[in-house]
Amino acid sequence: MRKKNKGRSFNRPTHQRTALFSTMATSLFLHDKITTTEVKAKELRIVAEKFITRARDNSISNRRVLARRLSPKIVKKLMDEIAPKYLTRQGGYTRIIKLGPRKSDGAKMAIIELVK
Repeated sequence: MRKKNKGRSFNRPTHQRTALFSTMATSLFLHDKITTTEVKAKELRIVAEKFITRARDNSISNRRVLARRLSPKIVKKLMDEIAPKYLTRQGGYTRIIKLGPRKSDGAKMAIIELVK
């Protein structure tokens, strides 16, 4: 039983899972939109919105916390360009658009993008 265990494991150890979502969040912040599986998009939404919420308060401590998981170039873009757009918004910074199944294995696909 998975009592009090939040999130999906994706059949990966914790360090691989955190690395996966750090790189996916980096791609999302760099390109504003990525295509991935529906389940990964739902899990990425949680991670990305926490990053944006932290970046909204532009302090040195938040910058250091973000720098642990993201590259310095992405932290700068997140703090200076992306987060100021969402200062008046109370959450819901991302949108998931469901697509059809992938041809090779039939996995449900989705687009996750930043809300303008």
